[in-house]
Amino acid sequence: MGSVLSFIRVTPEELDRAMADPEWAMERVVDDEDRPDCYLDKAWAGIQFLLDAAGVRVDLYEDGDVIDEECTLLAWDAGMVADAARALSAAPFEVLARHFDPERMTERKVYPQLWDDDDLDYLEHHHAELVEFFAATAASGDAAIRYFNF
Repeated sequence: MGSVLSFIRVTPEELDRAMADPEWAMERVVDDEDRPDCYLDKAWAGIQFLLDAAGVRVDLYEDGDVIDEECTLLAWDAGMVADAARALSAAPFEVLARHFDPERMTERKVYPQLWDDDDLDYLEHHHAELVEFFAATAASGDAAIRYFNF
């Protein structure tokens, strides 16, 4: 399977409960297939590489507040979601794509560590879902939980 990353929409109240009860978050949020989410698969690190290269101040892996001891769940409150939505929307994929360099990404061991020219479409697809998720979540005033599964 590998290391995959997702964002799951929650209400601010659900985020508070998740912070107080990480087990509840795993059982009732992460495992809820009917909840709006953004599954980035293994594209998360490649997207992060492009965001960093373009100077977009959103860290998909590191941003957020720790919910569980293993750091698989991070809390993104409604303010963080809104900030990320603005930053992601302000950087269209065409801008990010200028920084796509499979050789450099492979040299830097950007997960999953082997990149080629065909991977740009893969990143674009997942980036579009990421932008859409954050825009919709921000518009609803909701928060998110970042889930990292390895």
